[in-house]
Amino acid sequence: MNQRLIISSALASVLALGLAGQAAAQGKEKEKCFGIVKAGQNDCANLSGSHSCAGQSKVDMGADEWKYVAKGTCASMKGMTEADAKAKMKK
Repeated sequence: MNQRLIISSALASVLALGLAGQAAAQGKEKEKCFGIVKAGQNDCANLSGSHSCAGQSKVDMGADEWKYVAKGTCASMKGMTEADAKAKMKK
């Protein structure tokens, strides 16, 4: 029975380390990326103030809607910074 307990403990430790590694990877720096969000998939309030909660965007790719992405990836997704989104909304 002791051998089973040791093996179970070792397996639990390996699994815990794997989960800790995933949590560390998710803790990387993020940035707000505007204009890439599908309807209902925004992360929080929009720039225009028409809603204040996540998941309330009504249109796909709205310039005032944003989502967190890994830092440095927004431009490759054809997204905008907050300053760019505000400028686009003023037009």
